[in-house]
Amino acid sequence: MANQSLIVELTQKLIRANSENPGGTEKAVAEIVKKELIECGFEVKTYEFEKARKNVVGVLKGTSSEKSLLLTPHLDTVPAGTGWKHNPFAAEIVDNKIYGRGAADCKCNVAICLEAARQIRERGIKLDYDLIIAATADEEKGSQLGLIPLLEKQIITPTHALVMDHDRFKIVIMQKGVLRLNAIIFGKKAHGAYPWKGENAIEKAAEIIQNLKTHNFKYAPHPLVRPPTINIGLIKGGTAENIVADECEFTIDMRFLPGMEINKILCEIKEIMEKTTKSYRLTETRSQPAYEIDRNNLLVKLLESAIKKNGITPKVEGSEGATTMVFFQKYGIPAISFGIGPDMAHQTDEYVEIDALNKGTEVLLEFLRTF
Repeated sequence: MANQSLIVELTQKLIRANSENPGGTEKAVAEIVKKELIECGFEVKTYEFEKARKNVVGVLKGTSSEKSLLLTPHLDTVPAGTGWKHNPFAAEIVDNKIYGRGAADCKCNVAICLEAARQIRERGIKLDYDLIIAATADEEKGSQLGLIPLLEKQIITPTHALVMDHDRFKIVIMQKGVLRLNAIIFGKKAHGAYPWKGENAIEKAAEIIQNLKTHNFKYAPHPLVRPPTINIGLIKGGTAENIVADECEFTIDMRFLPGMEINKILCEIKEIMEKTTKSYRLTETRSQPAYEIDRNNLLVKLLESAIKKNGITPKVEGSEGATTMVFFQKYGIPAISFGIGPDMAHQTDEYVEIDALNKGTEVLLEFLRTF
């Protein structure tokens, strides 16, 4: 059984080490992880791709190195914000719950990785593969200072990966792709009393946005996620209420399904815009493809079995949002996502249940033993 007092204490330490992103660094929480992994017999190194933005990579050599498994939670959190009833960095325990920023997303998952590593050492469990734990920086802002360079620089080269960043003991095997665009619509200034003398960029933008929202993009439905979505997250334009706006800028955040190609989506969006105006600028600010792994992949089957063995009904699902699973696709590394926290990511009074920490450790340990 997991050592409850140790894992609770460890989770509290992790929460108390503020790692808000933006606004802070992962240095303090990374030092806690480094110390724990060294005590568990791992070979440990830290990597910084920007000052104080620490990544911790620990390797526990198995009896064979023909295969390797990566466990990768992230160290950073979103900013705490205001309106908390519980101090976001006190890790207060109330009704069997530990409260604090990052409790669910995803320091609880860091904690069970470390407790599972401790249990491997204390129980004398021998693994026939190399176990890698990489606790990374900058996940909340895109992983440019964390998982991406660790993979690009071949600092970590696992044969399989389990992304420790989800909730409610669910297994994620696919996710939507992401396309983010910045659009600027150009018009012509005129006096507000004589709008026919100008071209109102705000009105053009409004028409384009409406057409984007109602457009039927071509896609094959997927049983695990909803259809493609478009969100207009930011908009600004004009200079004064009595001037016809000559410019309007807005953002597009599209989440799309496997089988949809980014270039074809871009062409469709341009066609929609050009029905209203030819005077625009469209800039791609971020894109990543959709990701999906076979439902019968060994990772999925073994994790389902480990969950079931611990009295939980396993649930396999897709993700509407982006996860770091997709970064492994480029390297041909099969990856799935898993986690134990409640659905409290980025929320005020975020918490994790102590029972979930115990059960999560046992599930993870069983998975590691059978992998």
